[in-house]
Amino acid sequence: MSRPDVSPPAADFHDPTGSGFAKTPEGRLLFWTAVAFSLFQIATAAHVLSVPSQVLRATHVAFLLLLAFPLVATARGAGATGKALAWGLAFLGVAVATYQFIEYEPLILRAGDLNQVDLVFGVIALATVFLAAYAMMGPALPIISGSFLLYALFGQYLPSPLNHRGYDFSQVIDQLAYGTEGIYGIPIYVSATYIFLFILFGSFLERAGMIKLFTDISLGCVGHARGGAAKVAVIASGMMGTISGSGVANVVTTGQFTIPLMKRFGYRPAFAGGVEATASMGGQIMPPVMGAVAFIMAETLGVEYYEVVKAALIPALLYFASAFWMVHLEAGKHGLHGLPRADLPSPIRALREGWFLILPLAVLIYLLFSGYTPLYAGTIGLAMTVLLILGGSVALRLPSMVIRMVFWIGLGLVAASFFRIGIGAILVAAAALIAVNAFVSGGRDTLISCRDALAEGARTALPVGVACAVVGVIIGTMTLTGVATTFGAFIVSVGESSLFLSLVLTMVTCIVLGMGIPTIPNYIITSSIAGPALLELGVPLLVSHMFVFYFGILADLTPPVALACFAAAPIARESGLKISFEAIKVAAAGFVIPFMAVYTPSLMLQEGGPMAAAIGYWPAVAYIVFKTGLAIALWGAAVVGFLRRRMVAWERLLATAAAFTLVAALPMTDEIGFALAAVIIGLHWLRTRGQPEAGAAAGSNKA
Repeated sequence: MSRPDVSPPAADFHDPTGSGFAKTPEGRLLFWTAVAFSLFQIATAAHVLSVPSQVLRATHVAFLLLLAFPLVATARGAGATGKALAWGLAFLGVAVATYQFIEYEPLILRAGDLNQVDLVFGVIALATVFLAAYAMMGPALPIISGSFLLYALFGQYLPSPLNHRGYDFSQVIDQLAYGTEGIYGIPIYVSATYIFLFILFGSFLERAGMIKLFTDISLGCVGHARGGAAKVAVIASGMMGTISGSGVANVVTTGQFTIPLMKRFGYRPAFAGGVEATASMGGQIMPPVMGAVAFIMAETLGVEYYEVVKAALIPALLYFASAFWMVHLEAGKHGLHGLPRADLPSPIRALREGWFLILPLAVLIYLLFSGYTPLYAGTIGLAMTVLLILGGSVALRLPSMVIRMVFWIGLGLVAASFFRIGIGAILVAAAALIAVNAFVSGGRDTLISCRDALAEGARTALPVGVACAVVGVIIGTMTLTGVATTFGAFIVSVGESSLFLSLVLTMVTCIVLGMGIPTIPNYIITSSIAGPALLELGVPLLVSHMFVFYFGILADLTPPVALACFAAAPIARESGLKISFEAIKVAAAGFVIPFMAVYTPSLMLQEGGPMAAAIGYWPAVAYIVFKTGLAIALWGAAVVGFLRRRMVAWERLLATAAAFTLVAALPMTDEIGFALAAVIIGLHWLRTRGQPEAGAAAGSNKA
């Protein structure tokens, strides 16, 4: 069986580095630089190459700048002067890393007492990082980070309580351009270790056929159901999010297939784009890989990564269940039926043919939940993926099934041996497979694909890495001046009268910041400011950080910027703003879950909260999940205007009131919410008995 014949339009999505590496001598140089970048990261992760942490971070930033400036210049069609300037800035970034490498020990000895050369290279480091952020992401993030830099330099002249005691220029440069507090702080450390590896992991899995596997399984499981095309988008994007963790990347990959498919089967273009954007952004909260923020969160809080995964699990399932429910209601309202079963692939056959692609993901999950570090788990997951790709090419050329089985068993034993003898066995096996592939028929194509995955992974990591570097200026300034305490004190003062108002203030801050900057710097800024304040108000630390994380993600769906929605716009051939409004409706759960988790931490599988104290931990988990699910279901029905049949105005108002009272954590609101829910469901069922199915008179869909 084959997929439905859908020919998606080419996505004209704005990528600051263009569509890839140009077929020119300059483009080939950048391509091989990207390959070298990925190999360097793999070598350091596998401890084949051991360098001090400071040198690793500086080299990581150097590679980012070396690639970012020329790629952006080429993408923008810069002339000879523009390209020369780009390469000049790129080499300045490399010069900073070289200086940090050569002067590594002397810099440690004279920390806090920089000489003139140190100051010059420190200024160059800050300037190149700011310019790279402007080139990659526009003016918003550099302006915000620049404001913090100016505050560090001149904040003593501001009125109290905003002022600080004042800091010498050399002290500011030392804080921000050297050591591990500024641009080489925790964000860039996480980018140089966990994030880069997991981006490469996703890049290799995509090239191995993971997108096709996920979409085939989704089509086979729900493609025939009511509104099946949109349900396919939700499931496929959710599964893809487990390995990529990038919302916008999901939109422009899975969206190429799912958005045209939804449009073909009758969904409005804006709704189709909204579904894909919502589901794709949810990939950042979908365990086991989640997004880059999850690794930064674990490192910042000093907790095991699986603790973050545990906290995200139920909210992520509710988020995707909500999106699934919304498309089900939309399909019912407009009478949109599923795809013909004869046109759908078999999920069993898809799993039978591509089961081996699940193995690296399964190993990754096992390692993460067994207490291994994300760096180790990511290295092993990536290594296993490479072994599968290289081994598959060799196995196809073996003469009989028996020999193939022996080959795969042997390769599996080699892969499993890392538990006893470490990564070395896997590296030796990979080297042997590379050598064999160089001489077997079709093997060179496999090697080329792997090489391209290395380059593409490095290019994909550029925006994330540059954002992590420039946001370090904000973290360094807050550490130096204590400015976070001032804003945190304001949140605490508001929370003394109303915790809800403090949460709303934090939510608005996240969404406003997210209008101009990516999820990672958004989370870092707001968690640094609001996290300690919410903790002081009694919110568990992990819950407060997840609260900020959620709204940082939702900022990419919120007008007027809505990056994920504008990425979907050219594929859906619809206004990004219209898509954004639809995405907000579909993502209703994302706005509800963080608030409910604050009042009942059991929703994130965290101890504490009055409910758990009153009825016990696991009963509290079951209760809050049921209550949240009911609130989401009622909110979806009210927004779409459909339950069993189309809802009238008073039913929608009553459903809204029921959902709101279930969310509000006030005395008697739960009882009122359950009573209203029973009333609206009962009255709607009585009113719609015997009515024809929505859209029946108009036929099925627009297939």
